[in-house]
Amino acid sequence: MSKHQRERGERPAPERIEVTFTDMAYEGHALARHDDRVIFAEYGIPGERATVETYRKRSGVTHARVVEVHDASPDRVEAPCPYFGICGGCQWQHIHYERQLELKRHVVREQLRRIGKFSEQPVSETVPAAEPFGYRNHMRFTAGKRGDIGFVRRGTHSLLPIERCLIAHPVINDTLERYQGRTDLGHQLEVRVGVNTGDVLIQPPESGEKRKGGGSYRESLLGRVFEISNASFFQSNTQQAELLVELAIEKLAPRPDDLVVDAYAGVGTFAALLAPLVRSVIAIEEAPTAVADAIGNMADLSNVHCIQGKVEHVLPDLGERPDALILDPPRLGCHPDVLDAVIEYRPPRLVYVSCDPATLARDLRILVDGGYELLDVTPLDMFPQTFHIECVATLRLREE
Repeated sequence: MSKHQRERGERPAPERIEVTFTDMAYEGHALARHDDRVIFAEYGIPGERATVETYRKRSGVTHARVVEVHDASPDRVEAPCPYFGICGGCQWQHIHYERQLELKRHVVREQLRRIGKFSEQPVSETVPAAEPFGYRNHMRFTAGKRGDIGFVRRGTHSLLPIERCLIAHPVINDTLERYQGRTDLGHQLEVRVGVNTGDVLIQPPESGEKRKGGGSYRESLLGRVFEISNASFFQSNTQQAELLVELAIEKLAPRPDDLVVDAYAGVGTFAALLAPLVRSVIAIEEAPTAVADAIGNMADLSNVHCIQGKVEHVLPDLGERPDALILDPPRLGCHPDVLDAVIEYRPPRLVYVSCDPATLARDLRILVDGGYELLDVTPLDMFPQTFHIECVATLRLREE
């Protein structure tokens, strides 16, 4: 293989290697070393001895997957899904659930140590999910020309028809069964379920009308109902979303005289539930559909002001120092201008909600260097059977 091919990460001829896994890396790969090579392998568990088959080499790292386990971990279980390892949606069904929680906490600590350069990592135990299966309230399926519905087979562009997805809410699986064989869906079937309301949003609609976007459904969190447009983001695990909101508000410790800023506010979840507890809330959100949803969802709250725009544009020009601030950015983390604005305003209390431990660790280092103390990071298992990790980080302004 040429140097140019190696740099592009093209696939070499596969080879089989016997390794012993020593750690679990972010994105769910078990880590091993062999002949001065770093091996990241799918479907391994730390402590196991296994044979892996390589499929890509890039930047000094070899990617592989387990093909035979010689000394199995006591945490290894039989994956219950017949599509595990084929569809790629789940990475950890082969690991006992209690061990998944431990590994997620370990991954967060390692990201804080390696990327954030924190010599001590104040990471709490992972908050478990009450339902490790059947929790996803939002699924998007690919539809074939012959009416087959499923997922794109991992590593390919081919369709993998499925009968049921074990992490999907039962209503979604019932919808999938009902729609199998229909040839009028176009390319996708999307289903969103209001777990606490019973609402179901299906795109395209059951009438067969071919339209993109449009439509909405309702979901209830902690007793408050939210209207969510099809184009708006909402957490895909309702039970864990309620725990997440409760935890974030508890860590923020709102006070009656507070001005709170909810940055990356989405459809207004945090803002709406904080409003009765504080003097006023400013909600900042870029997406027009989410802002429209938020305004409707908080129409009965006179102490909330919604601003549409990028947080990095709005927050620096806010003009008033918040008493407390919630950051809930997308996977890429906060824009540098957002962190600069936070450090300039110096709100005494700060909660950072993150879906990516790597960008969280990066941003926490900037905030701590800018005058904050990191009190706690609590992982929350929003996505059981996968490597994905949600975290709630709590910071306080250091005394001068």
